[in-house]
Amino acid sequence: MAVSVDLNSDLGEGFGPWKMGDDSGIMDHVTSINIACGFHAGDPGIMVKTAELALERGIAIGAHPGYPDLVGFGRREMGCSPEEIYSFCLYQVGALSAIVRSRGGRLQHVKAHGALYNRGAKDEAVARAISLAAGDLDGGLIVVGPPASCFEKVCQEAGILFAAEMFADRAYASDGSLVPRSQKGSVIEDPREAASRVVRMATTGEVPTIDGGNLKLRADTICLHGDTPGSTGMASIIRSSLEEAGVSVLPLGKLLWERP
Repeated sequence: MAVSVDLNSDLGEGFGPWKMGDDSGIMDHVTSINIACGFHAGDPGIMVKTAELALERGIAIGAHPGYPDLVGFGRREMGCSPEEIYSFCLYQVGALSAIVRSRGGRLQHVKAHGALYNRGAKDEAVARAISLAAGDLDGGLIVVGPPASCFEKVCQEAGILFAAEMFADRAYASDGSLVPRSQKGSVIEDPREAASRVVRMATTGEVPTIDGGNLKLRADTICLHGDTPGSTGMASIIRSSLEEAGVSVLPLGKLLWERP
């Protein structure tokens, strides 16, 4: 059976004159991107420029809403209520959707950022708030989250398309969660190691854990963080390794919108 997977990356995460990562370089190797919507990073000008560049290159675009926390880059838990989360996700996703439509494109998916993503994976009310914000805006939007998470559960209940995501450059604990960034070994910086892990994820559905075990988890999309050291080179090696292994690298819309 043919194996297909999407490669995504979180981009547009600068602010004003400050730039994070090599967005243009990363776009050479991924099929979908998640654009920051101004709350944890990004601003209207960066959103427009990043969307335009992606559309020029035929790369699918998703919204990357986060907590309203520029100082903490959205990686700090804020304790917002589900009602607040629904409103600020609707606001962020709606803004990016309007930008993409104004340039002749269509938003493909929604993927929460940082602490909001991690909370939604385990908190059903939060996962529902994020997913319904996407579904209420556009019933065809795909919600991205960890496999077997609260995101998957609420999307199934609400009839919203869901894509299971794994990470190329992050270590996994035995319970399927990401190893905290504060722990040694949490970020995979060796491109060859990351590529080997990704090929294994895509072809066998397995990922090694930090304690030497293995997890069986499916991946519709695999994330390459743009702020990982050497991210562009890593993305190139991962893309070529997947193709050499016979894996088709396609955007989520091709995998889910066009699924028979």
